[in-house]
Amino acid sequence: MTRTVRSLLAYGVRRFEEGGLAFGHGTTNALDEAAWLILHALGLPPGELNAHLDRPLDAAQWKAARALLDERIRTRRPAAYLLNEAWLGPHRFYVDERVIVPRSFIAELLLARTGDRLFFSRSEKKSLSPVSILDLCTGSGCLAILAALRWPEAKVDAVDLSEDALQVAKRNVADYKLGGRVRLLKSDLFSALGNRKYDLIISNPPYVKAASMRALPEEFRKEPALALASGRDGLDHARRILTQGKRHLEPGGTLVVEIGHNRKALEKAYPGVPFRWPKVSAGAGYVFMLKREELP
Repeated sequence: MTRTVRSLLAYGVRRFEEGGLAFGHGTTNALDEAAWLILHALGLPPGELNAHLDRPLDAAQWKAARALLDERIRTRRPAAYLLNEAWLGPHRFYVDERVIVPRSFIAELLLARTGDRLFFSRSEKKSLSPVSILDLCTGSGCLAILAALRWPEAKVDAVDLSEDALQVAKRNVADYKLGGRVRLLKSDLFSALGNRKYDLIISNPPYVKAASMRALPEEFRKEPALALASGRDGLDHARRILTQGKRHLEPGGTLVVEIGHNRKALEKAYPGVPFRWPKVSAGAGYVFMLKREELP
């Protein structure tokens, strides 16, 4: 058999499908997951698979790439952990098992060309450029970094309860040379923030309900449970953010929170709150936005 990238890809896809692997940590299917691992093993840039499909591989290249594919099957570790990298748009972040793999829909909003108007309107007293930003449950620090890149004049506080997660975030902040503008803080949501107030609060908190936690595929159980589980209905963290958020927002400030598939449960719990649901790649209903004045 001629050893090419194409034949290696076919091997990976077949073995991944036979193995019943679960995806969702940067890719959504066996083809994309295998391609990511192969390109990395061969030292090729992301997104350049098609240009190299018929490239012949020597024995060492074949062995190294196949070993990585086999490790994905054997360990059920997501590719992001095997490669110590995750991507949000064009931005790469270091990750390992101390943090969940970044996949927030809020990243899409921060990267959108119309992102400023999603968060702030010119008709309001507040400008389109926030001066102070808080990222709750920062994990790897990715959203804090994207916010700092989006608004170069802003200072960002990135908060997490996990010391391990903050160590990963520290590495990513250093990689992006943002240590002067992104401050990492250990805090259980707002508990260590005193009376600090922000123009913008973003959060991708834990939101997996108890029944779903028990049914998670093995790949998702490789992630820290602390970063996933949020009580019986998945809203324990969202409730605390809604209850405490108002005192940490400046007048006209905006709260943006991701809640997964919990929209119906949230709206039932807060029937009088005018949640806005910006559209993301999966549709509307995964991220809500509220102004300070709209918070309960």
